[in-house]
Amino acid sequence: MTRADWVIVISAVALLPFLYALYWGNAAPGDRVLVLVNGKEVLAASLATDQEFAVDGPLGTSHIKVHGGQVRFTDSPCANKLCVHTGWLHHGGEFAACLPNRVSLVVSGLNNRYDTINF
Repeated sequence: MTRADWVIVISAVALLPFLYALYWGNAAPGDRVLVLVNGKEVLAASLATDQEFAVDGPLGTSHIKVHGGQVRFTDSPCANKLCVHTGWLHHGGEFAACLPNRVSLVVSGLNNRYDTINF
């Protein structure tokens, strides 16, 4: 590698922490959750109130729990239960989806966290 190649590599590595902090490190906690079925909003709820929901999708009923400013899938009729294993969501812009049942959760807030697959 030439000297110019090393300068580019070192510059890129030095910029990574700054870019991470700028784009992914400053997400504020979300204030509400949007529940979507087939891409259409069916429910919007505050994260400030502890509550549970049952949302019907094409495969059956998905169960969603809001507790302590966080939200998660607690049960779903899908085979692998990846949506349940996603865990608690609390930052604005975070999401979880049960693709086989076509149910998804999106946490919204004042300062949403975005990445290349989100919106």
